[in-house]
Amino acid sequence: MSQAIALSQDTQRENRKALSWALAMGLSVALLLLQTLSAAARGAPESFADLAEKISPAVVNITTSTTVARNTAPRGVVPEGSPFEDFFREFQDRNRGGNGGDRPRRSSALGSGFVISEDGFVVTNNHVIEGADEILIEFFEGMELPATVIGTDPNTDIALLKVEAETPLSFVSFGDSDVSRVGDWVMAMGNPLGQGFSVSAGIVSARNRALSGSYDDYIQTDAAINRGNSGGPLFNMDGDVIGVNTAILSPNGGSIGIGFSMASNVVVRVVDQLKEFGETRRGWLGVRIQDVTDDVAEAIGLEKAAGALVTDVPEGPSAEAGIKAGDVIMSFDGKDVEDTRSLVKTVGNTQVGKAVRVIVFRDGKTETLKVTLGRREEAENAVPASQPAEPEEPVQSDILGLTVSEITDELREQLELASGASGLVVQDVDETSKAFEKGLRAGDLITEAGQQKLESIDDLNKQIDAAREAGRKSLLLLVRRSGDPRFVALSLSES
Repeated sequence: MSQAIALSQDTQRENRKALSWALAMGLSVALLLLQTLSAAARGAPESFADLAEKISPAVVNITTSTTVARNTAPRGVVPEGSPFEDFFREFQDRNRGGNGGDRPRRSSALGSGFVISEDGFVVTNNHVIEGADEILIEFFEGMELPATVIGTDPNTDIALLKVEAETPLSFVSFGDSDVSRVGDWVMAMGNPLGQGFSVSAGIVSARNRALSGSYDDYIQTDAAINRGNSGGPLFNMDGDVIGVNTAILSPNGGSIGIGFSMASNVVVRVVDQLKEFGETRRGWLGVRIQDVTDDVAEAIGLEKAAGALVTDVPEGPSAEAGIKAGDVIMSFDGKDVEDTRSLVKTVGNTQVGKAVRVIVFRDGKTETLKVTLGRREEAENAVPASQPAEPEEPVQSDILGLTVSEITDELREQLELASGASGLVVQDVDETSKAFEKGLRAGDLITEAGQQKLESIDDLNKQIDAAREAGRKSLLLLVRRSGDPRFVALSLSES
């Protein structure tokens, strides 16, 4: 009996082991299956044909015609009265079609675009249609229609066109470019090198690229983009437009796998404004700014290098709200400010006339101000008026690797300074000093030190002493050159 019980217990143990093994194997198989399915979802599609067939009817070729005022071809150069003069004149006239060679002529250009609504709105690059007298849209099926310009935005190189068709047109929708990741598959379509409708595929190579504009947010891709692709769409695998193909980086003008598409989340805002107003309407804060560097942060007592440092406040929304030069803008409308680029983009995307809360770092603490935004397109570079400084005896001193002097009438005239300008004029810079490394040069005007206005050499010395007493290793100077301001943090070890 006891033997039978022992056998039964052994059997139960074996059964439990078998069950555990089966469960483990089942779980492993399930996990392997999920990993396989996930890898398949992320991997290269078996074919792009279905996607290409789906989106092709909404992609267009664009041909523009422009009137050129006169023939600008180079002429042969022969001395006046030369026996060859008549020969060259006849030769050039024949090449220019006789005496009509200087008459206006037509010049054509090619580009790409895509339809975004069934009633005929078309998106392309501004540089594709800029200056064009006539714009012709060619559709995938072969239909051709003239287009009119609704609005353009040179800052993002986007243009909105409109065609009138008898039937509803095939169109594509914008996707969310912010969810696109480096490594995602993308497809470009357009009119490369004038060869007509063509498809290329690749991946997102990089995100948030900036080329030259204040509002740049480019997606970099290795999908082949060539001349003629400008204005064409960049699609994700759902067939949504996540970018407008705009530029390539190439030593020879052909694709080397570095193309740039303006992100759709930028394009959508521009297109909506062009459609509603025929122009863009961006928010304007009214400040000049620069990035906060580590030495600047240390000089003003900021914990880390972040935010946008205000260098000048001309007449406008910020001046009215009380923002001052030397403030560091830490937050705008509830969003943290990382640097100048992020602030410019955020402000530009904010509605004109909106009252926003701006948090600034000033004199070692934060302060919240309320600013009503103006419109950037209407902004004027107004120069704030200031009171003329009282004339004083000229004084000169060597400080922080600089030879500085107080302003005299002679210096004011020599440097073309405004009558109310105050500060210290840099007469010379020691080429072995940190000041020289930071770019200070003779003729610069130092208007502030430690975020306090300078009227005399004594003012500068007081700010140096105050910074040392506060345990700081550097002093923040506001320097103007030809009227343009910038902050420079100088080490106090050289004074």
